[in-house]
Amino acid sequence: MKDKIHPTYYPDAKVTCASCGRTWVTGSTKKEFRVDICSNCHPFFTGESQRILDIEGQVDRFYKKLSARQTYVEGQKAKEAAKKSPERPIADLGLSTRATEALTKAGILQVSQFMDKLAEGDAALLAIAGFGQKSLIDAKKKLRSFGYELPEITEASTPA
Repeated sequence: MKDKIHPTYYPDAKVTCASCGRTWVTGSTKKEFRVDICSNCHPFFTGESQRILDIEGQVDRFYKKLSARQTYVEGQKAKEAAKKSPERPIADLGLSTRATEALTKAGILQVSQFMDKLAEGDAALLAIAGFGQKSLIDAKKKLRSFGYELPEITEASTPA
């Protein structure tokens, strides 16, 4: 080893904790130094971490967030169920005013009634005064976007 390149080692260096004031002796290259926190006052070593969790209410906040999430998910499911509800008013389809009024005059006020009429064939809906081909196409698109399954129209149900 080369001389005078290594720091001086002090086997009886004094360490002082700035938080609790505890002192102890250890080996170091400094004669005396201070630490911010020691094992005597650190929450991890003293078991205070459990008390800190309860004081801050982290567990309560977690359960609050969890219940908020569950409420949100239940609301979304209810919204999806309402979206596919057959009792949904025909006005929710967002058709033109003329088409909506024509369906209302024909006694079709709900989506279920519209679907029943659609099962009879396109001609049954086109026979309603004021309800044309464009309105039929728009209604079918909107029903599909809401998640409804449109009835299959067989060749026998459409007039030739």
